[in-house]
Amino acid sequence: MYALFCAALFGALTWQVLADGPLRAADERLGRAMARHGLPLPIPIAEFFSDLGNTMVALPVLAVSMALAALRGHRAGLRRWWLPPSAAGLAMAVLPALVVPLKVWIARPGPVGRQLGDYVGYFPSGHTATAALAYGAAVLLLTHGPGRLTTRRAPALSRVAAVTVVALLNLTVGASLVRCRYHWPLDVLGSWCLSGVLLCAVAAAASAAGAPVPADRSPEPRPSEPRPSEPRPSEPRPSEARSAETPSSDSEPPATHPPAPPQSPAPESREI
Repeated sequence: MYALFCAALFGALTWQVLADGPLRAADERLGRAMARHGLPLPIPIAEFFSDLGNTMVALPVLAVSMALAALRGHRAGLRRWWLPPSAAGLAMAVLPALVVPLKVWIARPGPVGRQLGDYVGYFPSGHTATAALAYGAAVLLLTHGPGRLTTRRAPALSRVAAVTVVALLNLTVGASLVRCRYHWPLDVLGSWCLSGVLLCAVAAAASAAGAPVPADRSPEPRPSEPRPSEPRPSEPRPSEARSAETPSSDSEPPATHPPAPPQSPAPESREI
């Protein structure tokens, strides 16, 4: 749902910029006012935060978070521990393939003193999109799933704190780009919408990583079911024992052997 909202809002902003609609005129008036009055950001501080959207700064942060997420997911025994970091890397690779053609197609001039020239266009903002996707994906990788880097006592509070810090950081990056007259406000807002769609894909991949694989254990033997107790033969009574020893008339008599014939004594020899 959030991805559809971001995509729809990005389409509406693109239409206003292309058609030179009333929203574009209001955007340019707001951008000039923000650059003129300076906001609470002095130029040196605004330049520093603007550089956080540079790929030389944002990509190493994302790479470290991808390595940590892969390592912790593997140690946690996730079924598809490789899926969240791979999705984050793929989203970052897809981002310039979306931003650069849009810049060329829309070809919006920049604020005062910054025309197209050798630059392809200003809508959407590449620095804003890079910062939002890189730092947002880093938070998703490190605070989502069994391999997350959150406190054990209050994981939900740690996750909310990390998301809040990254949201404030991206808000400052966008305001700094407008303050330094690098982009119009709609350039920043459009990049946030575009990055939000990609972040939803990364979040879906983190959720699809699966539960930890259970360790191999030998199946425990089931307790044997109690067998029905067989009736024990009762001990015979003395009278029954005697009757058992005496054979009954119905029973066959025991086989008897005929007595051996008596041997006649050998004749005595008489001496003559």
